[in-house]
Amino acid sequence: MRVPLPERVRPRRLDEVVGQDALVRRLKRMVREKAPASMILWGPPGSGKTTIARVLAAELGLPFVHLSAVEAGVKEIKALAERAKKEGPILLFFDEIHRLNKAQQDYLLPHVEQGLLVLIGATTENPSFSIIPALRSRARVYVLEPLEKKAIRALLDRALRHPEGLPGVQAEEAALDLIADAAGGDARRALSALELAADLGGGRVSLEAARDALGRENLAMDRGGDAFYDLISALHKSVRGSHADAALYYLARMLEGGADPLYVARRLVRMAVEDVGLADPLALRVALAAKEAYEFLGSPEGELALAEATLYLALAPKSNRVYRAYTEALRAARERPAASVPLHLRNAPTGLMKALGHGKGYAYYHDDPEGSFAQRYLPEELEGARFYEPGEEGWEKRAKERLEALRRRFAEARKGARRASRS
Repeated sequence: MRVPLPERVRPRRLDEVVGQDALVRRLKRMVREKAPASMILWGPPGSGKTTIARVLAAELGLPFVHLSAVEAGVKEIKALAERAKKEGPILLFFDEIHRLNKAQQDYLLPHVEQGLLVLIGATTENPSFSIIPALRSRARVYVLEPLEKKAIRALLDRALRHPEGLPGVQAEEAALDLIADAAGGDARRALSALELAADLGGGRVSLEAARDALGRENLAMDRGGDAFYDLISALHKSVRGSHADAALYYLARMLEGGADPLYVARRLVRMAVEDVGLADPLALRVALAAKEAYEFLGSPEGELALAEATLYLALAPKSNRVYRAYTEALRAARERPAASVPLHLRNAPTGLMKALGHGKGYAYYHDDPEGSFAQRYLPEELEGARFYEPGEEGWEKRAKERLEALRRRFAEARKGARRASRS
């Protein structure tokens, strides 16, 4: 029996893990310091939880044991703890750890505390609600994001070059793009589709073979040559353009065609922050609530929550001013990465730092409002910079009036402070 492609090309080293760069940097430091620590990996399917656990065990030189909370419990934990007492620490990867009940987690806890078991728990659910506080406090929680298209493409390209992957298979760029888009951030799904497409195409991954591999449902999203990303683009642009009927149509077409509802939910959240922004601050809450409602209800009931959010976003006033403001602030941060934070705003937790002037002269707003407005907040070389300029729609119209009044007050207070310093 042939081993599936996702398993054959699974990374063997931390350097080969893609899409979770911040976490990988922390894990490399853990390996360098030879200081294994327990953790909970919270993320969607196909984001790399199992791979990270396997690679970390190998690089730390620890035995790797994979248990599923669906099948394992106290009996298996006890056997592992006894083995660890005799042989040394074991890296225990507990898949779906949120399914362990409180008693099972309580039993696991002392073995984690003693270091007999280096726990890596994997969960798709919020550990705040499913993992007991005592266990959470001993296992740092890391959030894994769905893989971006760029990361998925890198994995597909690697699989085509990998000696145990699909060497010799030729693939069309458009086919790889389609698979990367349709995977919804799931590496396993993308690699499985690539392997099937290669089989269907007789050793060549064409656009047609990729569509067939993605299944009849995804074919429905691509009839007439429309690609998956064209539909999500149409949904996004219909929401941005405030065309509620078109937005609802494209949503229905994607969901009916087999798109991952949580992928769609993530895109709705992005629309809320990018295109509605502070014109309606409730839009983000509505989009996030729709995602949570889908996770709670599942299909088909949960899809109504996505429809509600889509209509809300389409009908909401629009503003991209937050997006533009952050882009400008990011540009300034990159151009002046070493701009000095004013001394009075700096942290002063030690006597030495206080002696160096950190925090000196800081005016606490609630005690001294005028002094607070008079002090400088931006680095000197950015004095007077403006990043956020509110628009005229919805809540942001009121925000504009407030911000303009604040800016006038800052300017007047700063002028007064400069005059006082010269007299």
